Amino acid sequence: MKVTLYSAQPYDERFFEEARLEGFAEEAFDLIYQKVALSRQTTALAEGSDAVCVFVNDVLDEVVLEALAAMGVKAVVLRCAGFNNIDLAAAERLGFFVARVPAYSPEAVAEHALALAMTLNRHTHRAFNRVREGNFALDGLLGMTLHGKTVGIVGTGRIGLATASIFKGLGCRVLGSDPFPAEGFEAIGEIVDVDTLLAQSDIVSLHCPLLDATHHLINEASLERMKPGAMLINTSRGALIDTCAVIEALKSRQLGALAIDVYEQESGLFFQDRSSEIIDDDVFSRLMTFPNVLVTGHQGFFTVEALREIAQVTFNNLVCLTRGAPCSNALMQGDGASR
Repeated sequence: MKVTLYSAQPYDERFFEEARLEGFAEEAFDLIYQKVALSRQTTALAEGSDAVCVFVNDVLDEVVLEALAAMGVKAVVLRCAGFNNIDLAAAERLGFFVARVPAYSPEAVAEHALALAMTLNRHTHRAFNRVREGNFALDGLLGMTLHGKTVGIVGTGRIGLATASIFKGLGCRVLGSDPFPAEGFEAIGEIVDVDTLLAQSDIVSLHCPLLDATHHLINEASLERMKPGAMLINTSRGALIDTCAVIEALKSRQLGALAIDVYEQESGLFFQDRSSEIIDDDVFSRLMTFPNVLVTGHQGFFTVEALREIAQVTFNNLVCLTRGAPCSNALMQGDGASR
């Protein structure tokens, strides 16, 4: 089976080749690594492939899927949990097999959420730069003790549950909001409605999928309902936040601090070295002027354990396809093999 991996970085090739050699050597997989993202302009790179392997910022709208189907591609495997970037109705109509990696080291993202909160709260990133310049003054580095504070977890899936456990271990009071709360959350914290969570939390951490119902979940109205001066963390999907509304809340001091690992328009920025380029995204550039804003480039998942699991699960999904076996990670089993 020939598989084209779009948005392939050196670490993708490292861990996919490692997984193929160690656990899937007997399977006939021909992997083609493409650095570019999948879009309407790059579908031709999948010519001759049986499947494409994509990541969070690849575009799989109806036009792209129709182009892939016309070339004989019969499967889309996502090396991520989210699937908001694929038109599932079009994929089903075209008979695609579609599978994802529903959970890979949820602790990796949870730990990154904690790292963002701790860094932003105690200003360790600013202190690091000061000390390197011989500046040992503490003014401007004042933080708060997290023990005893209230942390709100929006979305109590595996990552949200892991994040809640970490903050509980720090001695925080934990609130959770989810239309379908995870089993076991009540042993960690209290399930409340989202308005109660926003009003009472010193830190709000987002861990929900991007759906129509959650698009711009954090907007002008919800920001006004937050506890004044609270910290907002997003390690889930960028479009959960209305960035322009967040900027206004930062300017008015209603929002005390912001830490994001994702950004709504990140596809034109993240996963590449842009240090010698002019960033022409004015909203992002404005966001970066705030001293109480911390941004990382979608690295919450980026651990050895997570990357190994992503590669292994993706290969397992492809094995299910080649053998015609049911796939527990499939969003749709497809009829592509018969096309």
